[in-house]
Amino acid sequence: MQKTNLVHDQPEAGWETLGSEIHFTTPHLTVATDQVRTPSQSARQWSVVHRKPAVVIAPLTREGKFVLIREERIPIRAAIWSMPAGQIDANLEPDEAAVREVARRELREETGYELEPGAEMVPLGHFFSSPGMTDEHCYLFLARPVRKSAAGAEHDTTEAIVDCREFCADVVRQMIADGEIRDSNTLSTWARLVATGEIFP
Repeated sequence: MQKTNLVHDQPEAGWETLGSEIHFTTPHLTVATDQVRTPSQSARQWSVVHRKPAVVIAPLTREGKFVLIREERIPIRAAIWSMPAGQIDANLEPDEAAVREVARRELREETGYELEPGAEMVPLGHFFSSPGMTDEHCYLFLARPVRKSAAGAEHDTTEAIVDCREFCADVVRQMIADGEIRDSNTLSTWARLVATGEIFP
């Protein structure tokens, strides 16, 4: 696959997995204790949560507003604002077109918005969500411009999305400053949007 901003980096040279004890597996993650030899040290043991890669989408309307969802999150016992996101089947990851299609699908299902004809799904690279605990990496996209689809949102039965609204950039910026937006996917995507000059800080 051609190297682009979308492609997840391959592991660095000098790392060797000596063994892995799997404790349990669900459709979304695997918890294991890995025995690994690193380039600078002898073998080390580490508890790891292996997760599928994911996509995060920053939907931007023609009027310059970002579409955010408010979703109930069981681990933190709270409903928080975030950009739409979703997991990728691991077998799809090498296919850039398939990853983009997952981003389009998650946008439509979680928000009820879609790309306008001729719109673009701009890749913004990827990030590691919590590299001390998990190998999960998330691909970031700017979807512009988007519009409400005729079909509306199609929430997965495992999701609890309780609100979806449009916010101008200044409001999103203030929500971040006030701690109202605390989702790592959204904060990372916003930082990448600022760093790439797509929006101004």
